[in-house]
Order: sequence, then C-alpha cells, then structure tokens
Amino acid sequence: MQIILIQIFFINIAKFYNSKNTIHMAHIINEISRTFNEYLLIPGLTTKECTPDNVNLRTPLVKFKKGEEPAITLNAPFASAIMQSVSDSNMAIALAKNGGISFIFGSQSIESQAEMVRKVKKYKAGFVVSDANLTPEATLKDVIELKQKSGYSTIGITEDGTSNGKLLGLVTSRDYRPNRDPQDRKVKEFMTPFSKLIVAKFPITLEEANDIIWNNKINALPIIDDNQNLKYFVFRKDYDSHKTNPLELLDSEKRLLVGAGINTRDYAERIPKLVEAGVDVICMDSSDGFSEWQRDTIKWVRDNYGDTIKIGAGNVVDAEGFRYLAEAGADFVKVGIGGGSICITREQKGIGRGQATAIIDVAAERDRYYKATGIYVPICSDGGLVQDYHMVLALAMGADFLMMGRYFARFDESPTKKIMINGSYMKEYWGEGSNRARNWQRYDMGGAATMKFEEGVDSYVPYAGKLKDNLTVTIDKIKSTMCSCGVTTLPQLKANAKITLVSSTGIIEGGAHDVVLKEQKQ
Repeated sequence: MQIILIQIFFINIAKFYNSKNTIHMAHIINEISRTFNEYLLIPGLTTKECTPDNVNLRTPLVKFKKGEEPAITLNAPFASAIMQSVSDSNMAIALAKNGGISFIFGSQSIESQAEMVRKVKKYKAGFVVSDANLTPEATLKDVIELKQKSGYSTIGITEDGTSNGKLLGLVTSRDYRPNRDPQDRKVKEFMTPFSKLIVAKFPITLEEANDIIWNNKINALPIIDDNQNLKYFVFRKDYDSHKTNPLELLDSEKRLLVGAGINTRDYAERIPKLVEAGVDVICMDSSDGFSEWQRDTIKWVRDNYGDTIKIGAGNVVDAEGFRYLAEAGADFVKVGIGGGSICITREQKGIGRGQATAIIDVAAERDRYYKATGIYVPICSDGGLVQDYHMVLALAMGADFLMMGRYFARFDESPTKKIMINGSYMKEYWGEGSNRARNWQRYDMGGAATMKFEEGVDSYVPYAGKLKDNLTVTIDKIKSTMCSCGVTTLPQLKANAKITLVSSTGIIEGGAHDVVLKEQKQ
C-alpha cells in the first residue's frame, strides 16, 4: 500500500510540472555578492585644482526633476542611523552642525520622538520664540525647575508668563546662586529689569540684530513690538556657531535640519505630530522595504501632505526593489540588508546582499529611472561601511549619501553610556532587532504585532570622543582620496572614478606587513 501511495505522489508531481511547461526553481543570480573590502580605487590625474580646499561634498537628500534643485541638499554626505543607540536630539544637533542629518529613532512613543525633533528645531535659529518664561512673582525654585525641564538658561520675564507677553525683565544663570540664594526668593528681586536691558524693535533683520549683539557684547537680544510685548530672542551663540561650523545644515529660518524614522503601522498618528514639531524629512525604518506596506505609507503621505513632506523608503538591495519604491513616490531609497555590524538578518533569515554589489545594481537602476522619467531619486548606502575609504567607494559606486550606526555610536553625542571595560572606554551599541530594542515594527511582515526572533545584537564599540573631531578627520580622508582620483565633487567622483577588484592576498598587502609594529599609546 505504501509503495502504491509513493507512486501516485510522483505521478501527480510529474503531471504538475508537465502542465506548467516551465522550470520550477529559484532565479539564480550568478554574480558574486561583494563587499567594499574587495575593491580599491585607482588614482586619476590630480590636477592643480584638485586640492582638499576645493573639494565640495554637497549632495542631494531628496528627489528632484532634471534642471531643478532638490528641496534638501546635504553639505556633507552623512546621515546617522535610525537607532535607539545612535540618533537622539543631541546627535541630530551635532551632525546638522557639521553638514549631515540625523533621523531620530522611531522605536519610542510618538510624544517623546516629537519632543526630540522640537528640541533640535529650537536649538538654533535666527529669531527664537521664547519657550522659557515666568512672571515676576515666580520664585527661584520655579527658575531652577524650568531650566532643568527646558534646558534653557535665558528666561523671559513677562507680565503674564507667556512667550509673547509684555517684557518686564530677563533672568540668566548670572542673576542667582542656586546653592546660596533662598528657593522662595521672588524673580522680581533678582531679574535684570526691562529698564536695564538692551532690546531691539521688530521688524529687524538678523544681520542688524547680530550687529547689536556684537557691538554691545551681550549674549541675548530680546526683540519686542511697539507695545513692549516679547516677540523673539536672538542669541550670540547662534552667530558664533555658524562661524565655527560653516557646513551647518539650516532651513530657511536658520534652524538646524532634522529627520525622523517612522514605521508602517502607526504612521497616521506619528507623522502629524512630527510635522507639528517641525520635522524636515521622514524615513521608513525597515529591514526589508520592498513591500506593499511601504507603498501604502507613501500614498498616505502624498494624499495628506502632497509633496511638502519628504519621505524616504527602503531598505532594498536590487534594481527591482528600487524601481518599486521610486514609482511609489519615495523621495530617496535606502540600500542595504544585513550589512550592519550589529545586524544578523543574513544569519537568521538568509536575506541580503553584499553592500558593494547592492549599491552598484541599485545605482544603475536609479540612473535608468532618471533617464526615462527625468526624476533623480537619491540612494543612501546603509550598512557595510567599516573603513573610511569604504565611504568613498560607496559614493563612487553611486550612493548619494551614507547612513551609519556604528560610526556615530562611538561619539560623546550618541545617547548611550560610556563604560570602562578591561581598561578601555566603550560605548553601548545595540541593534533595533535586538531583544534590548525590541523594535518589532522595523521587521514587521504583517500579522501579529510581536518580535518573534532577534535580527540584531547588543554590543560595545570603542569610545572615540567628540563627533566634530572624528568627522573632521573622516572628511579630510575623503577629500584627500577624491583628489587622488582627480575629482573635486561627488558627481565627478561617480562619473570618473576607477575601481578595481582586490584578491585576498592583495587585501593583506594593503595593510602593514612583514614588520614588527611598535606599541602605540592609546
């Protein structure tokens, strides 16, 4: 009986295959899936114009039509990853000051994410609406609590305690001693009264306001209307900040730019709150972006906001995935699955592609799409960047900007703890797919709202200091490499760079070898 059943089974299988008259097997891509470590750049002619000072790293963040300018252009091709252990408001402020952009992590409550966005937008501006205000009848205890809550040391004292009430005075940290003055001391007793303030009348230009600040050697200039009502503050630190950080990424109101991560579940509730907070661009955070969920999310954004809200999509690793998201209306597309240092998606699911191969394939499709439609959709290389020269390779292969997690997690500005381990300082760094983050929305495949298994790990990375110090060195390396390639802009790098594959022995040859290295001081 058993033999007869087996024979019937194989007869039915044969009938099935014969009826289809097709080959029933997976589509095999014979091309080897390669990483950045397998490539090197070949020098081009370095002309006298190819000096680091002449290199321009500006690059589009969002799509644009041929002959037009993108709505957002980065001054440096860097974005910090949408991760709990990387991108909060502090990272966003630091990176925007240096020309890049952060996407504040979305695996938190809508309210807390919106507050982080709001903090970035209010950090720096030409004309700042006062968010820290009290009445003259408030106490020193109120001042201290407000400073701790808001983070602001300059407090406007208005008749009714509002941001646009009649200005009666100003309180800064120089007006009181928190450990010696009584907590119930009234603000009116120690504030700088209006009669002693240097103020300016609205309307006034930002340049005129900065001149008043500079000529009077003050840190904050209140701007009032004809009725003495407070309208804005202009701060000296904002003027100094721009001089110190010439690449800082600003909007039309001189505020820092900031992005935010979203998911394909609660976007209808999350996006309006982020927009209200002032977010400049949003990006769907998913390990696999080739999905109808992402198409539906983009459609919702277009139906409710048109083109005013810029939304990135991804991640994908091939031409088909890019084309799907570009046609759905994505403003940029992230490329990369499983290449991050804390990502184990390839290990767990067998899904992904070597990052170099993925970028080359998607970039070619991006260019074909541009040629066919006249719309240029930037691509972001996300993951797989270990060495600084890998960044140049990714840009030369077609990436418009780079998203990194491990790189930024090492810095003071990342939100994680600095810990001493075996005599060396480390920073905590965990993936969104780890049990610690439990960001199930990022790995959502529909169905039950749970995370069934890990796709990321919990780890440490060596502490590296301040973002600005490290990013300056990285940018110097990129500019120097571009000069060796004979180019001074990223479009020139894409068009003219020469890249070669490297053998395993060639990789060994590229490092220090056949010598005994001296111990280096940490």
